Amino acid sequence: MSKNLLNRYIWFVDIIKRYGKISRDQLNKEWEQSPYSDGQPMPRRTFYNYRNSIEDLFGINIECSPSTYEYYIADNDTHGENLTNWMLNSAAMNNVITDAREVAGRIFLEDVPSARTYLSTVIKALKDFHPVIFTYHAFNRSNPTTDVTVEPYFLKIFRQRWYLTGRNVKDDKIKTYALDRIHDLVVHSSTFELPASFDVEEYTRDSFGIIFSQSEVKDVAIKCDVSQARYLRALPLHPSQHEAVHDSYSIFYYKLRLTHDFVQEILSFGPRLTVLSPPELRAMVVDDLNRTLDNYRSKKRRRQR
Repeated sequence: MSKNLLNRYIWFVDIIKRYGKISRDQLNKEWEQSPYSDGQPMPRRTFYNYRNSIEDLFGINIECSPSTYEYYIADNDTHGENLTNWMLNSAAMNNVITDAREVAGRIFLEDVPSARTYLSTVIKALKDFHPVIFTYHAFNRSNPTTDVTVEPYFLKIFRQRWYLTGRNVKDDKIKTYALDRIHDLVVHSSTFELPASFDVEEYTRDSFGIIFSQSEVKDVAIKCDVSQARYLRALPLHPSQHEAVHDSYSIFYYKLRLTHDFVQEILSFGPRLTVLSPPELRAMVVDDLNRTLDNYRSKKRRRQR
C-alpha cells in the first residue's frame, strides 16, 4: 500500500468524521477541492473501493442511512475509536506541515523511524495473512537473529515506536518485535490462519505498553496531587483507569498486569505519583529506585578515590 493511497483513506475518513453524516454529492464537492482529485468527482467504483478497503484494513465501518442516504462512521469500540483518531491526527499533522514549509526550521517533531520502511508492508501482510521473514537486531544482543519467520497477529504503536506481535514459527511462541529493529523484511507467499482461540482485545486488554505478560491481573491504586490528576485525566495510563477525587489529591485505579514498562512509566513521574497498592508493585518501584540510587552512590565513591 503506497503512502499516497493511505493518505487518501485518511482523507476519506476525516471528511466523514468532520461532517458526522455526509451525502455523496457533498463528498464529491469536498473531493474536487482535495489534492487527490485533479478537480474531478470521485468515481462510484473508487468510492466503494475506498470504503471497503478502510473497513478491511482498519475495521472502520462506514454505513449509509437508509432514510437520508447519508454516510457516517458507525459506532466503534475504544480500540476502533483510537485507531480512527490516530488516522485523523496523522492527516491533520500532514496537512499542517505541508502548509508550513516556510517555517520548517522552527517546527520540531519526534522522529518515528520504525514507520518509514516496513509499516505499509507489514500492514499488507497482516491483512492478507502472509508470514513475514526478517533479520532482527535486538537491543540486548550483539549479533542479529536472521531468518526470523513471524505470522503477524497485530500492530501497536507505543512511545512513538511501532511494534509487531505475532507467532514466531520456529519457537511456536507469540513474540513482539520493534519495527525499527527489523531489517531485510520480505513477505512470504504462503498464508496462515489466525487461531480461533486468539482474541487480540483480550490478549492486550490488561497490559500496559508492549510487554504482553500473561501473569495475574492486579488491582492497582496510585495517589497524586490535584495538578498531576489533571494530566492523568487528559492522558489516561490505561483504558481501565477510573478516579476517586478527594479535597487535595486523587486516587487512580487500574486493572492490569505488573510489567517492567509499567514500572518505568510510574518512575517517569518522579515524586508526583505514589503507588498505594498492590504491595508487589510498590516493591518493584522501590527496588528500581534503590538500584538507581546505588548506581549514583557507587559513581560518587569512585570519584572520591
